[in-house]
Amino acid sequence: MHSNDAPVIDFHWHFLAQEIFAECHAHSPASGFGHHTAPPHLMALFEKMKNPRLAIEDMDRLKIDKAVLSLATVIAPTWWAEPAAELALVRRANDTVAAWAAQSPQRIVGSFVLPLQDMDLAMKELRRAVEELGLRVANIPSEVRGTYLGDPKFHPFWEAIHDLGVVAFMHPEGGKCAWFQNWGMWNSLAQSLDEAKFLASVIYEGVLERFPRLRLVIAHGGGYFPHNMGRLDRNVKNAPQSMKNITRKPSEYLRNLHYDTCLYDPGVLSALIKIVGADRLVLGSDYPVGEGDPLGFVMRCADIGEAEKRMILGSRAATLLTR
Repeated sequence: MHSNDAPVIDFHWHFLAQEIFAECHAHSPASGFGHHTAPPHLMALFEKMKNPRLAIEDMDRLKIDKAVLSLATVIAPTWWAEPAAELALVRRANDTVAAWAAQSPQRIVGSFVLPLQDMDLAMKELRRAVEELGLRVANIPSEVRGTYLGDPKFHPFWEAIHDLGVVAFMHPEGGKCAWFQNWGMWNSLAQSLDEAKFLASVIYEGVLERFPRLRLVIAHGGGYFPHNMGRLDRNVKNAPQSMKNITRKPSEYLRNLHYDTCLYDPGVLSALIKIVGADRLVLGSDYPVGEGDPLGFVMRCADIGEAEKRMILGSRAATLLTR
């Protein structure tokens, strides 16, 4: 470990399995949905994500003690496949990351993906991932074929991970419409909008009300959502029917969630801390395509103290990962 404090834990570290990438990348917004190939510098980063030895070397370089590895579903999505085919894909991905975690348990925490378009298959794979593979983090999207995860059809999933103490890490898959492709904003803009829609879904459809002990981490600091609560709280008066599944104002659910630090702007990080508290944040680099100095980014945030920084860099994540 790099200090006498809690280990530094990065909650947002991507991996790829070669066969998944080969079969799925053409369906990614990063590929223009098959209309172009990624530039060489990105292809080089994709290759890094396929090698656990290189991941650990980069963890050492970045002073990361442990990383939660999640399939790069933006680059290699599986949602496009029919249920049985998607199940085969996600099983291979889950087997891959479980093997990496078993080889380096002090450095790698594996997360599993699920074929959420078919809840029967998803629940079986969830049990296999947790009980047989020993994985304890679910890597979930914001929506499945246009249905956001607050929808009642997904309540069996939320109930299962709530009861099992599994952590969910929500990472959206990027803009699937052509407009975002036109401006290259499938990542920068579309993901933030998707995060807002996901968070509205799990709040307004009652997931956080029904399962108050959920361990749910949102990528990219939750996007725009935490910074727009004044308008949503006001809307309770304009649209009282929006409260039919909840008993508190929308803003009062923000501390039921956790958020990573992948924000790039220290001012935005400071604003998020003021809204939700430092104890709701975990380190997230978005390796290998994101923040090049994730520890330095947090340490340069002048508005938070040393104890809060230690909490963000690792102690909060360690608590989340302890069942």
